[in-house]
Amino acid sequence: MVLIFIENTPRAYAWGSTEALPELLGHAPTGQPQAELWLGDHPGSPASIAKATPVPHTLIELIEQDPERYGVDGGPLPFLLKVLAIGEPLSLQAHPDLVQARAGFAAENAAGVPLGAANRNYRDDNHKPELLVALSEVTALSGFRPIAAAVHDLRALAAAAPQGAATLAAIADRLVEAAPEVARLRFVEWAFGESAEVSEALLGIVDAIGEGSHPGIGTDRLECLRDLLTHYPGDPGVLVSLLLHLVRLAPGESVYLGARQLHAYQSGIAVEVMAASDNVLRAGLTQKHIDIPEMLRVLDFGELPEPRMFAEEVAPGLCAWRPGVPDFQLFRARVASGSEVAHGAGVARDALSLDGSQLADAAEEVTLEVDSPLVLIATAGRVLVSRPDAELAEMANVARGQSLYVSAGEPIRLTGSGEVFLATVGA
Repeated sequence: MVLIFIENTPRAYAWGSTEALPELLGHAPTGQPQAELWLGDHPGSPASIAKATPVPHTLIELIEQDPERYGVDGGPLPFLLKVLAIGEPLSLQAHPDLVQARAGFAAENAAGVPLGAANRNYRDDNHKPELLVALSEVTALSGFRPIAAAVHDLRALAAAAPQGAATLAAIADRLVEAAPEVARLRFVEWAFGESAEVSEALLGIVDAIGEGSHPGIGTDRLECLRDLLTHYPGDPGVLVSLLLHLVRLAPGESVYLGARQLHAYQSGIAVEVMAASDNVLRAGLTQKHIDIPEMLRVLDFGELPEPRMFAEEVAPGLCAWRPGVPDFQLFRARVASGSEVAHGAGVARDALSLDGSQLADAAEEVTLEVDSPLVLIATAGRVLVSRPDAELAEMANVARGQSLYVSAGEPIRLTGSGEVFLATVGA
């Protein structure tokens, strides 16, 4: 087999949407939040081989049966493809780099912390850079922004706050008294220090953004603060959010976050690909385990100049996101019939990218080299995936919400009318 349908059960985290994933997958809503669909061989939630045998098999078992044929360099997949359905803000979090992950995993193993324990920080020994591409409008807090922007917003909130104004103004002043990285470190330490001043600052923000008030901050930032305070009243992560870029993505736009970057996705539906890891260090905006000292040790407090990442057109109908890590890259293919392409109909058209250039339009046919295994999900329409040059030619008709594992080998050809995302090993 070279084209294999895979499936998985969405993970039911509290921040998930009750309807977005069921709608994409063609399932009836359960009434419970469904947050993440994992499509890979990570032990935390390995995908299953669909319709294979009466006995269920996972992608782990498939690769272990013939690692040279189905794995990467004789081992598991180095990437994990997900679909996120964000109904409420995610936790304020970061992921370790490779050195930190290996050391943290070994230390917790030596300390006897069970892998499934709620207070476990490191569930594996891998880093976790990640790329998120919006399917709907997505809002995300992504990496540290310039200190001057945070100072501006704090002073604007102070000016609009009936109470807590002096506290907000004082912490804004402190941010400019040290080098940016030191100032951010001190701010985060202060925010999670449980002092009376933190509570005063949070009350000041509540007053400044109350109904009918119009502080001199951006509309998106105002909406974000209101949303965070609705879901997490009194959480110091609300203050820390002011240090971060706030990005609003249109469908097809993306952010890339390397290891050690603080972030918190706020809303929307997205495809996400990352190194195959489940290491998450949280610092607020959550009811889950928080380890502030470890978070402070791991974080990169430098400014992230630009969290957005632009797709590059590879061929007609095909674009790619290549962040330059060995673990993964992501492709998006759009195909349509000849008449749809000619008249710009169906799912074929896309908006302009952020830099004003046209993203890859749909083509009648897209061909993609498969030097390493691929994991594919259809997000619109229906796409025929075939491998005409293989010794035993195969084809799979992949409808919206269906997923496919493609082993390394001959190129695949995509036709039909729809959109698919394909994750594979990094370039």
